Amino acid sequence: MNSNDPNHSPLRDVAQSPEATARYLADVQRVLLDIGKNLETLAHETRVHLRDTHVEGDRWYHARLRAMPVEKALGNVLKNLNNLTEGLEKSAYKRRAHDETVVNTAKERKEKELEKQRKKNPHTLQAAPNPPQQGAQSDNSAYGGPTSIYDLGRESA
Repeated sequence: MNSNDPNHSPLRDVAQSPEATARYLADVQRVLLDIGKNLETLAHETRVHLRDTHVEGDRWYHARLRAMPVEKALGNVLKNLNNLTEGLEKSAYKRRAHDETVVNTAKERKEKELEKQRKKNPHTLQAAPNPPQQGAQSDNSAYGGPTSIYDLGRESA
């Protein structure tokens, strides 16, 4: 496509290739993991600062109680960020699996079509002519041949 086209989107090219999609999602994941490290550091520093902030007349646990909603909010952000990075990784795998499914579906449909053709037009296989057996009667050949593998030796002798 022409890059001057107003409808052209660079992500359209990325979306059309599972390898490009995986690379793009890995880059986004890498950036988010870096942000996550910074958020973890921020959460830790915020926790230390808030728990050390005492007001005159506080008991020992008041600062911790005041800090809990802020710590919980930052913890939720980190949890959501971790879920987001896991989702990006899963999306890359699902994208690749989609392309493999498309390729396999085409193959399976071709195989099913061939099988239908075989069922509609069965090839007439000619049976190999049976060699005459010694001692066998032509009208009832089931009784004339060897009855087990142990009788084979006697028949050929």
